[in-house]
Amino acid sequence: MSLVVMLIVSIFVANSHAADAPIQLKIVGGLAGVSQYTRFEAPFWLKTVPQLTQGRVQAEIHPFDQSGLPGQEMLQLMRLGVVPFGTALLAQVSGDEPELNAVDLATLNPDMASLQRTVSLYRDHLHEILLQRYGVELLGVYAYPAQVLFCTRRFTTLKDLAGRKIRTSSVGQSEMMSALGAMPIVLPFSDIVKAVENHVVDCAITGTMSGNEIGLPAVTSYIYPMAISWGLSFFGANKLAWEQLPQDVRDPLRRGIHDLERTIWSAADRETASGLACDIGADTCVGGKIFHMNLVPITPGDNALRSQLLVDTILPKWIKRCGNDCVAAWNETMATALGVQASAE
Repeated sequence: MSLVVMLIVSIFVANSHAADAPIQLKIVGGLAGVSQYTRFEAPFWLKTVPQLTQGRVQAEIHPFDQSGLPGQEMLQLMRLGVVPFGTALLAQVSGDEPELNAVDLATLNPDMASLQRTVSLYRDHLHEILLQRYGVELLGVYAYPAQVLFCTRRFTTLKDLAGRKIRTSSVGQSEMMSALGAMPIVLPFSDIVKAVENHVVDCAITGTMSGNEIGLPAVTSYIYPMAISWGLSFFGANKLAWEQLPQDVRDPLRRGIHDLERTIWSAADRETASGLACDIGADTCVGGKIFHMNLVPITPGDNALRSQLLVDTILPKWIKRCGNDCVAAWNETMATALGVQASAE
């Protein structure tokens, strides 16, 4: 154990376990301003956790994109114990560990049922990677609503995106857009609307409801409902910090986080549909602002193209970044169920 880690954990333990004082936890949560954080994560840590632990634990939480911490370094910060308890977007931290994002490759999960199956198949392996390579205890996997395409100009199929500048948030999304002949531009979530307004991008990939919440439909006119990816994140704890908590505190926390995960997944499923309804002005809109975007139907040809892109582009490029060990992990955990075999470079 490095001296830095020992010092950080010792400070954490000393501050947390003062005689008769509540254990104070500092949590780094998900994206600010979207419902996963405002409706679920923050209330859970601020209100539910003290109740679950009979007042033994008090927590404060800050969204990672307003905490001054670079999201792409969250995995390393958790490994070092700088962030004892934190939420990390898999697409962002996959720069360090491409294998983590196997469950949310672009085009892999066109609907929530597919996503649930994929995560279930890969979850044990995800836990093993985080624990063995980074000393991080996996406590929860959270899903944002489906990431879909918002565009300023009319299009009828994915092939029409050729030549357009498109905001993406991950390497996989960028590779998908490049394969279609588009020009991917990676931008933070908070910069999307300004980038569209300033003609930096013609289209943007983001969540149906999160896009609604930041006013993206006010500056775009067309929405395409195919789930390109889902923006999965994990919540975990530095192993040493986690083990320093008393067992009778860890148990209710683990149960509570498990319930929180189920709540977030159910909400992501509802918000995918509700966000789309609000974006196009349908009567089933719940929880968002009404806009009147044009809905671009998903054609059978586009469904076939999605599968082709996964096999011919997305999976091979992921393997190239990830290495042959990832081929074995994919084939052992998901190949049979998904009907897609990975091949070594």
